[in-house]
Amino acid sequence: MLAAAAQVPPESTQQAVGYPSLFLLIVLGALVPVVPTGALVSSAAVVAVHQEAPFALLVVFGVSAFAAFLGDMALYWLGRRGMRSKNGSRWLAAIRERAPEDRLAQAQDKLADHGVLVLVLSRLVPAGRIPVMLACLMAKMPLREFARGDVPACLAWAVTYQLIGILGGSLFKEPWEGVALAVGLTVLISVAPTVWRKVRRTAS
Repeated sequence: MLAAAAQVPPESTQQAVGYPSLFLLIVLGALVPVVPTGALVSSAAVVAVHQEAPFALLVVFGVSAFAAFLGDMALYWLGRRGMRSKNGSRWLAAIRERAPEDRLAQAQDKLADHGVLVLVLSRLVPAGRIPVMLACLMAKMPLREFARGDVPACLAWAVTYQLIGILGGSLFKEPWEGVALAVGLTVLISVAPTVWRKVRRTAS
């Protein structure tokens, strides 16, 4: 077995370790929204661009979208349990802590006007997922209905951040350079709305 393992190509070894790690980190990032999951997807796409495996990018897309969906569903299920409990739950408290009142009010208005379509945009807008999820919880949206909206949301999210990674991987010969660009772009995207809101408040 040791001899066979020694003959495994480095790329295959990276894939065997990388894909499960990507899956677990994205699920964790959905449950605990502090892990930069968008940067993870973009970085994985950069690495996939430089690999010889023909379906590497497709696997990254599938793993990312599926992991995001499972993480969202688990967090929503935990949130529903907290809503039904008299004392709530730490998961529900964590969701509420990350949903400012103004963002929650906007999410509730958009949910009332557009229904589950808001879920698609919520994953593409930085810091938009949690307020919309809390709005769905407060509206007592069934788990099945939430899932119907979350599927296209996770697919669109995976495509968006994978395209950022493909761009970074295509511009540079060295994977680390593409990863640096992809991470920089995802960080810029994530902080831009916060900076813009602070600028508007200062100006007003």
